[in-house]
Amino acid sequence: MNKIEGIFAPIATIFDASGDLDIVRFGENVKKLNETGLSGLVVLGSNGEFALLTHGEKIRLLETARGNISKDKLLIAGTGCESLRETIELTKECAGIGVDGVLVVTPSYYKSDMTNKALELYFRSVADESPVPLLLYNMPRNTGINMGPELVASLAEHPNIVGIKDSSGNISQIAEIIAKCPSDFAVFAGSGSFLLPTLALGGVGGTLAVANVIPDYCVAIYKLYKCGQMEKARKLQLGLLELNAAVTTLYGIGGMKAAMELVGFHGGSPRRPILPATEDARRKIAEMVEATLKLFAEICGEGF
Repeated sequence: MNKIEGIFAPIATIFDASGDLDIVRFGENVKKLNETGLSGLVVLGSNGEFALLTHGEKIRLLETARGNISKDKLLIAGTGCESLRETIELTKECAGIGVDGVLVVTPSYYKSDMTNKALELYFRSVADESPVPLLLYNMPRNTGINMGPELVASLAEHPNIVGIKDSSGNISQIAEIIAKCPSDFAVFAGSGSFLLPTLALGGVGGTLAVANVIPDYCVAIYKLYKCGQMEKARKLQLGLLELNAAVTTLYGIGGMKAAMELVGFHGGSPRRPILPATEDARRKIAEMVEATLKLFAEICGEGF
């Protein structure tokens, strides 16, 4: 895999009015994201509603993304399942489609059994069998399981485990992971709310729900940091907090999809049981999007 760094969008899955996959509109979103400064896409992530998809739907989405993504962008597939066997099978199938890497979340249904020993054996077994590089995915808000620095550092020794998306929001933990892991282990912020702090500590980018809405704003934070323009990066980071919260913890996937529609992407409704954003939420999100885009124009100009 090419060097993995920069900003990735965990692309939304698009459904039609009956709740079935809308492959055409999904493919159109991929093509539109090709025109941004994103480093790549994550298909079948949390914001792609992977837990609500059938195996066949997952494969169709990956095939569509592979057929539409530009050659200069990386394609990563979320292949974590509850069982080791299913995770390995899906990982191999996605590798056959041509993904550049896989993102594997912790199994979580049997929480009391998910000890560090169990998780280490699980991830090492997947990495042993995976034809492509593996990124760990720590998402304690959804899974109820946190991958601590000692576990991550041990897994980072595996030659096929190349990085982590940490969505914990615990910046002290992220700092410790970066300190304990090899310098070439890629640490990604899992939310726009702590993108710049992660970069400042030695992280390499972010995989961000809000990048589905304002991808080039997120890329600007990354680029400004890389070229030493910290004050501009800081202002953009602070200006991102409200909208980022709206499309994650506050209004969830329904809010993210509503925000996507406001900026010209296809969004639509989430798959049940998740509900779409209310009209009041849409109004508030629209105000946030407008304010965020205004700040972006003020700091970066039209030609960034």
